[in-house]
Amino acid sequence: MLLNVENMSCQHCVNSVTRALQSLDATARVSVDLASKQVHAQGNFSAEAAVAALKDADYPATLLDIDG
Repeated sequence: MLLNVENMSCQHCVNSVTRALQSLDATARVSVDLASKQVHAQGNFSAEAAVAALKDADYPATLLDIDG
């Protein structure tokens, strides 16, 4: 899935976003593009769960593409 995460601005943000998604699935693949503020994630979780986990970590996200 492809998510837009506006609040990311540094490596700490990247690490926090990655941890939030991997808390849903420890084997999830997470790739963060800080410049575009986009996150590609693949794991055993729904888009809704990913958005909720990021919101809980103070990184509100919007889903851009379910297959991205």
